[in-house]
Amino acid sequence: MQYDFIVIGANGVQGKIVSKDLLISGYSVLLAAIDDYNLDSLIDFKKSDFTHLNLENILKVKRVIKKSGASVVINCSIDDYNLAVTKACLELGINYVDLGSEEEMTYGQLKLDKDFKEKGIIAITGLGSTPGINNVMLRSVKNEFDTIETVKLGFAWSSNMEKFVVPFSIDAIAYEFSEPAKIFEDGKYVEKMPEDCQENFEYRGLKKQRTLFTKHIEHHTFRDFLQDKSIKNIFVYSSFPEFSYKAIKTLIDLGLVSKGKIDFQGVKISPLDFTSEVLKRIPFPENYEEKEVIWINVFGKKDNKEKIIKMEALAETLPGWEDATCNIDTGMPASIVGQMILKGEILEKGVFAPEFVIPPEPFFKELGKRKIFVYKDGKIINKD
Repeated sequence: MQYDFIVIGANGVQGKIVSKDLLISGYSVLLAAIDDYNLDSLIDFKKSDFTHLNLENILKVKRVIKKSGASVVINCSIDDYNLAVTKACLELGINYVDLGSEEEMTYGQLKLDKDFKEKGIIAITGLGSTPGINNVMLRSVKNEFDTIETVKLGFAWSSNMEKFVVPFSIDAIAYEFSEPAKIFEDGKYVEKMPEDCQENFEYRGLKKQRTLFTKHIEHHTFRDFLQDKSIKNIFVYSSFPEFSYKAIKTLIDLGLVSKGKIDFQGVKISPLDFTSEVLKRIPFPENYEEKEVIWINVFGKKDNKEKIIKMEALAETLPGWEDATCNIDTGMPASIVGQMILKGEILEKGVFAPEFVIPPEPFFKELGKRKIFVYKDGKIINKD
């Protein structure tokens, strides 16, 4: 059987969301992952199947992708392998989407732009919530300014009970909690530790959160996107409820999310891999719900007058998606854009960050269909 999509890392939080959204949209999906833990509900779809895939074996990865016949690869695995999978898709002539990488790997992908153009295919990296949704928000308002001096963006979330549930990839969380953020300030990059942040923000429908500076790729791709607008400052923030923040810090401080492999009874395993598997198996509390805000504030000038535009996207736990919680705002955008590529709604070829290529109006419309509502200066713009 040939498939419309192959989802790599289909057994992870985001992989399951992407796969489910594609399947209920009527597409065929090959679910690819290291194991099929908790994938029964997706494998039961008539247009899906599962294949074992270990990204450490890139030759097998290429064989599996080629055999799938897929037109689009959506990579939801940890970002360590994003460049390798991007190169595999280039070699095979297949379109590619992922959830984002750190700076060096992203620019490694962007360097493949000419090669992707020559093959007549597209790769979009950083397509989730943030990076992802707020990249498209920025694209949607860029031309409302003559100049843009400062962009502030980030995410904040909370739940209806103080029970620790991993909000998204524990690998990404540990990285963002531990690494200094390379912030674009006064036209140059400076490093600040996450907890150096002294700002507080009001978030739609949420209580006050602990806010951190966050090492993200938007500091870099936004700078490139806004060079013609005289951009000087780009700040990315992440906000967590206190009980979740403390749990994550404890995991980090105990070394339970370290990538360095240790020998346990003759088997080499990283604490991160072990912790990730354990966390995947923790059941959700009964009636547990989450709410997340993806936001961006843009400060600049129009006709020599100061101008500010504030945008937000609000995601909540939805009926039928309880095990996805507010993570729908990361997985669903990747599915939406994968579908847009398949349907020929994005005509550009090459390698891009989302803000360079995704048409905002149809993208926001699809978010609205999935009950992820986008606000511009306090007014919903994507609700029928």
